[in-house]
Amino acid sequence: MRGNLFAVAVDLVVLTVRDDRLHVLLVRRGERPFESHWSLPGGFVQADEDLGDTAARELAAQTGSATGDAVSGHLEQLGGYAAPDRDPRGRVLSVGYLALLPEVPDPVGPLQAAFLPVEDVYGLAFDHDLILADGIERARAKLEYTTLAAAFCPAEFTVTDLRRVYEAVWRTEIDPRNFQRKVTSTPGFLVPTETRVTGGRGRPPQLFRRGPATTLHPPMLREPAAALS
Repeated sequence: MRGNLFAVAVDLVVLTVRDDRLHVLLVRRGERPFESHWSLPGGFVQADEDLGDTAARELAAQTGSATGDAVSGHLEQLGGYAAPDRDPRGRVLSVGYLALLPEVPDPVGPLQAAFLPVEDVYGLAFDHDLILADGIERARAKLEYTTLAAAFCPAEFTVTDLRRVYEAVWRTEIDPRNFQRKVTSTPGFLVPTETRVTGGRGRPPQLFRRGPATTLHPPMLREPAAALS
């Protein structure tokens, strides 16, 4: 990468919820520059690839899926990053992608990779701190006016599971009763199943699936309790 040559790469902000905390997938770099630093997963766009193809390929490589979306998550373009000094090797335009996934195992492969709590992550390689911050804010905003919170859940989940996603992503507590009323009364957000969770005290909670709705009217603002009423 010398002179006026301009390489194009894709970097992934892969988010999931574990133990009621928002986590991001990171990879330990094994070569220069930033050797031994944590970084976002990603790679250079190949000659026969569109940007989305590269993002799906890298996501599949890290999550073990064959198509990049086999884990029933969500993948979308985040933005472009092209500061002249962002990569010591030369001019590299990176296009960030945001992936929201249900809990998946840590990657197994030649590279050291792991999901880490987002609040514990800093000092990433390149400008990945900036890309990560943008991805987290995009995810938080998306949960206000779309139904994408369900992308963090398995195929079937309880209202409590869904509420814990909102609380983990927004880092706030939400009134359970107001939340239950909001999500179950929003047309197309949740589809009830005939299954209930057994083994606990009281009435077994119902399991739901994600419905066909993609937007929330009115939106569910990040302010707790009162905004959900």
